[in-house]
Amino acid sequence: MPHTRNRNPSPIPEVTWDTGLKEMNETWKGAIACLGVAVFFVMTIGIIYWQVVDQPNKNWILRGSFSGLIWERRTQTLVIQTLAEDKTFAEIDVENVGNTDIEVPFVRNTCWLNKTEFCYTWDSVAEVKISLESEEDSETECYSITWTPIHCHVDLKDCFSMVNISWYGGASVRAPNWPINDVNISMQPFTVSDLRDNPSGFGTVLERYFLGSSGVSVLVAPNIPLHVGLDSQQQYCLQTPPSMERMPLQYTVCVGHNMKTVHQESMRQLSTARRQLPNMEILRLPFWRLLSNVDSVVRLERELRTFSNRLKRHHLGEGVISLDEHSTALLASMDHSYLNDKKRTSTRQTRDLPFVKLLNISVTLSPYVSVDSEHFQTSIHERIDDYWLSLPSGAQGQQVPLLTQWKGKYSVKLDITNPKATDWFLDKVDSLHSLLGMEYIILEGGEGNPFEEQALRTPLSPVGDEYIGLLGELAEKIGDNAIVTSGTRSRHTSRFIRMGALQSDWSYSGIKGIIPSLLHHRGSLSPEVVGEEELFVRWLGISAFLPVISFHTPPWVFEKNWVLNLTRFYIAKHHNFVVPLILKYAEEWEDTGNPIYRPLWWLSPNDPMTFTIDDEFLIGNEVLVAPVTEKGSLQRDIYLPECDFQWQDTNNGQVFDGGTFLESYSVDLGEVPVFIQRRT
Repeated sequence: MPHTRNRNPSPIPEVTWDTGLKEMNETWKGAIACLGVAVFFVMTIGIIYWQVVDQPNKNWILRGSFSGLIWERRTQTLVIQTLAEDKTFAEIDVENVGNTDIEVPFVRNTCWLNKTEFCYTWDSVAEVKISLESEEDSETECYSITWTPIHCHVDLKDCFSMVNISWYGGASVRAPNWPINDVNISMQPFTVSDLRDNPSGFGTVLERYFLGSSGVSVLVAPNIPLHVGLDSQQQYCLQTPPSMERMPLQYTVCVGHNMKTVHQESMRQLSTARRQLPNMEILRLPFWRLLSNVDSVVRLERELRTFSNRLKRHHLGEGVISLDEHSTALLASMDHSYLNDKKRTSTRQTRDLPFVKLLNISVTLSPYVSVDSEHFQTSIHERIDDYWLSLPSGAQGQQVPLLTQWKGKYSVKLDITNPKATDWFLDKVDSLHSLLGMEYIILEGGEGNPFEEQALRTPLSPVGDEYIGLLGELAEKIGDNAIVTSGTRSRHTSRFIRMGALQSDWSYSGIKGIIPSLLHHRGSLSPEVVGEEELFVRWLGISAFLPVISFHTPPWVFEKNWVLNLTRFYIAKHHNFVVPLILKYAEEWEDTGNPIYRPLWWLSPNDPMTFTIDDEFLIGNEVLVAPVTEKGSLQRDIYLPECDFQWQDTNNGQVFDGGTFLESYSVDLGEVPVFIQRRT
């Protein structure tokens, strides 16, 4: 019989406790897991929200007495603002931090508790150090910014916004604009070049200095390789090219209550030596360019005599007849004794030029010598071939002069680092002076570096714009009658710079570019030969108020007595009215560094109306000149800056208050509106 199990008589049903406990544990574990995922999700959302929405976009880096530096992490820009954030001095787009699609916050200041310095490092890219320089009771504050690459081949690039800020300074260009916001130039080496050969580059006068209408200036360190590009109306960029030497990008940004204040502080920093006035006698006489294409001294003498007689016949007074390099070479070809180390001991007879010695002339020299010239052949014969920029060649490293082009001819260029070569050049000048008795010497050809132009490894010779500086030193050795045609970092020096000629037209490459160039670079420009009567007259009206009147076109070519009379009038105006003004304000420049020729915002630095006026200028604080630069126009708009005095028109005696806008002001052909200050 089968065995039977007794049933539990209890009314409580049996419960399988083990099985039930297992099911409850799995349920709670699932719930807890879901809860954990939810909490993690909420925390993640919270962190993201904090990082993207709730975390401040602006982080104060440094604070001065009235300004501060902010990092905007979303746009990756450095912003200099007032402490109340009601005014922006500058916005710097930082392109040194790698991927611009990823937000890069400043984590912390690795300069620790130093309140005047900020340091930070981006992994494998670059490190930055920013120092705040502020003096007690100073009206300016400066931020010294240095980017240093972590390794080789790193592009360091910072861009300054042009939005709502007018910028000035930099380099001369083919079509000068005031301000530079309308200029568009691709990124390229920030070095001096000849605009005839490089029309899209930077011209013969250059400063590593930019000034903004918000009250900001940018001064770039002088001894670093620098590339600059300008994107019209958007930004201009500073860049150091990648190299094995890990060169830093270093510049100083100064801010002040207005741009006049900050400009004066910047000039104090740029002037490393005491300012000295050049030979101011150069202002007194007009320069007349002798355009000659003859190939003999006899014909050149004949043209000189004819030109001099015409100046006398038309009662144009004394002047300086300016000879180009070709004419100078013709006259110099009569005496080559200075090429010999035994200076001026040659038995070769030299021809005296008594007529030339009676004239006021200027000659033109350059450090270039054509390989076809007798000068170069004699130098090779005399074994002074190391006087030229050279490259080593052959197993013994013999120096071979480097061929380059100058004015369409194969030439060699003087090695200005060789003291014997510079002594040779100075002997050449002495010989010319003995022969011609010239008043002034114009030194051309400082711009350009043959090694860099031919992509050759530069030996121990000047790089970048160092040659220009050395040529300036050579000009100082020649004396105060030397004029150079290119310059950089030369605002404090005692030399005149003759800027390149503009085109003979009505564009910004022509007559419209004269005043912007004058305001940017203090230069005096003269256009090429002018064939249009109206253009010549309007140019004459501007030139009379520049430091030097330089004629490329003599007035008698138009065969009009009224043009000759007008020329005589403006030559006298320059001598009797303009020169005394320049001499007066030259003393102020020597003491303070304030420019002689000034933009309108100099008197009204907080008036936006003055920021973009490019066809008026001031001589000192007391004279305003408003020439006509539009073809066919007999009227123009004139703005008189607001100040504590009135303006009186010297042509008709009318008096106007400062801050007045004169619409369609009448200006006859041959007239130039000139206003002088009149105290109220």
